[in-house]
Amino acid sequence: MVYLTTKQKVNDLLLTDNMKKISYLLLFVFLVSCTSNTIFKKPEDLIPKDTMMLLIEDMMIASSSKFVKNKNNESKINYMSFVYDKYKIDSSRFKRSNFYYISEIDLYGEMIDDVKKRLEEKKSFYKKISDKKDSITNDSILKSNKILLKVDSIKGLKKK
Repeated sequence: MVYLTTKQKVNDLLLTDNMKKISYLLLFVFLVSCTSNTIFKKPEDLIPKDTMMLLIEDMMIASSSKFVKNKNNESKINYMSFVYDKYKIDSSRFKRSNFYYISEIDLYGEMIDDVKKRLEEKKSFYKKISDKKDSITNDSILKSNKILLKVDSIKGLKKK
């Protein structure tokens, strides 16, 4: 076993204390250096904020529906081209506008939060419709099962 003297223990404590201070300083310098105040010049064909939010919303839906089967039982369809056609833009215009909005991180964060909020509202709206449809289907199945049970019980009575 190695026994440390009091002087060695104090040196070790001072060393770890200094290492903590240095690591906090490095972390602070890293965080400060990561913030960017660069805002790029507006492109001439900038997509307006409200249209951009609708576009991002549709793009999120399109990207999430890529692996969902459609009515023709097809999946892995890229719907992004339909979104671009809907808004009459091309991918390069979207990229330029998106790059500009990303450079204004506070504005872009608000836009994304609003888009997420609207998507959640749509999700809950369609979930209510789906639940209602499912409950109607389940009710009709239960009613038909009850009728079948009555028919079976009548058949069972006749056999006795």
